[in-house]
Amino acid sequence: MRIVADENIPLLDSFFGDIGDICRVSGRTMTAADVQNADILLVRSVTRVNQALLEGSRVRFVGTCTIGTDHVDRQWLSSNRIAFSAAPGCNANSVVEYVLSVISLHAERRGVANWSKLSVGIVGAGNVGGELAHKLDRLGFDVLCCDPPRAEQENGDGQEFVSLEDAMACDVVTLHTPLTREGDYPTLHLFGRERLAALREHQLLINTSRGEVIDGSALLGRLEEPNAPAVVLDVWEHEPRIHAGLLDRVWLATPHIAGYSLEGKVQGSEMVYQALSRYMGLPARKQAGQFLPEPALAKLSFTSAAEEMDSSNIAIRSCYDPRRDDARMRLAMSLPTDEQAPAFDRLRRDYPVRREFSSVKIQLKGTSKSMQDTFRALGFKLKL
Repeated sequence: MRIVADENIPLLDSFFGDIGDICRVSGRTMTAADVQNADILLVRSVTRVNQALLEGSRVRFVGTCTIGTDHVDRQWLSSNRIAFSAAPGCNANSVVEYVLSVISLHAERRGVANWSKLSVGIVGAGNVGGELAHKLDRLGFDVLCCDPPRAEQENGDGQEFVSLEDAMACDVVTLHTPLTREGDYPTLHLFGRERLAALREHQLLINTSRGEVIDGSALLGRLEEPNAPAVVLDVWEHEPRIHAGLLDRVWLATPHIAGYSLEGKVQGSEMVYQALSRYMGLPARKQAGQFLPEPALAKLSFTSAAEEMDSSNIAIRSCYDPRRDDARMRLAMSLPTDEQAPAFDRLRRDYPVRREFSSVKIQLKGTSKSMQDTFRALGFKLKL
């Protein structure tokens, strides 16, 4: 059994080594020749999986270790009887923690002492948006969710949805939609010139979904105008070729790594491993937890003298501070133009280990129940 896999998929040998011989290739530059003799193809979001890549090959199973599937021609796979699996929700918590860290920085930057006083509009309430809404609700935020396909499908059953205009009126607007070009609710350039013009200086726009959900040219024009919103981009049009002018204008810039916690990446590998095991009729004995190393930061301790917001900010940013990725991104994009795209991919390939909040135990001595509830809502483990 021959497995061709994106070299950036973690724990390839641990999960798939006893299923077949693994050939690692660059996901960005993968070609039909690379997969010609493969039985199994494992990819991430940078590889276009379609007829051009697979026609004439012997691939019978394709797995993407990502939540998104817009890079895969699922209809062509189905019509050619090629099994397919993705990893929906695998890195949802990682993206949620990225957004929480960004919001904490934004609140501090604007002098908001209690970050939960900020209203948050979530556009796209799937695995990521839904988990974010749940956590923000537990933290006391006023949350508005916009998801027209879900609203239409569920007909108001159990979840209240608002219009895009209502979500865009919030202090923070964060995008978590798939990239769709057709249907009743296409998201390609969902945020174009007109919608971007409606955002104001006090607002924050975050995009961790797909770069093409925002019209990059329109965004650059808006950011060059007065009264422009603060913008955080983790995803970009035309990746890995980033528009230098847009990079200069956004508040925080990161290289498509919001979902790159170690837990999120390993869970993606585990989910595809389980699907492949089912497809092949093999027992799925391996679990992500058995491969996770001890975290570099294991415990933080706060006493009764600690302020709740200050303490949560310290804990959040000890696990993840997006300003570090922003600095690395800007340094890489300062290279000559022809070196920037490879540098963008290297930032992702060589991304440092990032652990989720759940890997850290918080020791609280004589603190309030409110502080304890905040840390629990964020996902930290508590030691009282």
